[in-house]
Amino acid sequence: AFPQLRSLNLSGNRLRELGPGLARAAPQLQALLLSGNRLRALPGGLLPPAGTGAALPGGPFPLLSRLEAADNEVAALGADIAALPALKSLDVANNQLRELPAALADCPRLKEANFRGNQLKDKRLEKMVNGCQTKAILEYLRAGGRGKGKAESAREEARKKKREKQQKKDGGDGEQDELEEVSKLLVKVLHVSENPAPLVVKASPGVRDVRPFIVCCVLKGVNLKPGNALKRFLSAQTKLHEDICEKRTAATIATHDLQLIKGPLTYDVQPPEELKITPLGRKEIKAKDLLRQLQSEAEEQRKQKKRQNVSGLHKYLQLLDGKENYPCLVDAEGVVISFPPITNSEKTKIRKDTRDLFLEVTSDTSLQICKDVMDTLILKIAELNRFTLENKEASGSDNESDAPCGPVNLNPGQNVQPMNLLLVVEQVRVVDTDGNLKVLYPSKTDLTTVSSLLTVIR
Repeated sequence: AFPQLRSLNLSGNRLRELGPGLARAAPQLQALLLSGNRLRALPGGLLPPAGTGAALPGGPFPLLSRLEAADNEVAALGADIAALPALKSLDVANNQLRELPAALADCPRLKEANFRGNQLKDKRLEKMVNGCQTKAILEYLRAGGRGKGKAESAREEARKKKREKQQKKDGGDGEQDELEEVSKLLVKVLHVSENPAPLVVKASPGVRDVRPFIVCCVLKGVNLKPGNALKRFLSAQTKLHEDICEKRTAATIATHDLQLIKGPLTYDVQPPEELKITPLGRKEIKAKDLLRQLQSEAEEQRKQKKRQNVSGLHKYLQLLDGKENYPCLVDAEGVVISFPPITNSEKTKIRKDTRDLFLEVTSDTSLQICKDVMDTLILKIAELNRFTLENKEASGSDNESDAPCGPVNLNPGQNVQPMNLLLVVEQVRVVDTDGNLKVLYPSKTDLTTVSSLLTVIR
């Protein structure tokens, strides 16, 4: 027995299973590290069978807060994971999980979870585990996943009461939960019917064979003037392209200054030798010549740095290989303002004095991916906006590092009024050439993946 053992590291062995004896031998265990073994189930035999817990006051592992089991062969994450009352951090990355149990949402203290590298059957959930916060993932599981909300409602009510009872019993996290509630971000949705001049995007039939999916919206109330706010905004967009957009292969984000856009807009295709755009930081050029120029620059850069692979924008050029036509977003004056997945136009470039944004996400994969990326983009902008308001920067500050990737914790000592954090999202309709609605964003079902971090006023 190891009655005082707090941390046990069994990583990098060939363990196939662990028995319940550990729970009896180390009742004070707080951290259990099992990465790099051959475990096939978790918690598996770690927990004594039901009915034998009487010998363990408070149940097995009452203090276990950190459980790491990445790089194993775990094919099943059992519902009894919720029997670990103190679990705060769970890492099961790079295993063989196909599903995540709804019981994960019953872990009263779970704050961090890593499920990346598992081939989940629910593809929307798989996208979420690669790009969303743990709270959003647990919220999704709590609702039973897509299409299961009604069937789960009774069980969810029971789970909610159980969680509340556990939190009251624990007591210690009450203040933290209150802090998280205060730090939620406010986003108001302005419906098309309430908007005197709603922006419309008309999609031509030609995009169906090139890049069929597009989702757009308007976001008002962004503050990019102080210090490094604009730099953080652009850096966040780059990180999203690398992460949730899977290096632009799943989707591409474009952000524009709304004041510089002439609507209505047309989502169209044009031949490479006819499509003209003024790319960011360059002069007007044909798309065919732009790609040739970028490819030449990429090769030159690769040789100079003696690398095997190209970097930056150049690594996205192959996404258009073999396309007879290229996708583009065109304004009412016939000016191309976006050439996905390559570049935006200098004409609608975001600047420090930009307050209102036009956001665009396109994909050749699925409409749902566009919506998930847009949800995440709005959350990220809201977080950055709050960071700017809370950290009063001098107007010319250039030395500050980028804002953290995760949510910024609100300092209770700073008096930031909630309404100052309010952003307004205006719905934008995408219609076909006959005016029939193809997609409206945000609809009632959108922004749900980030609802644990955003307060959405509809």
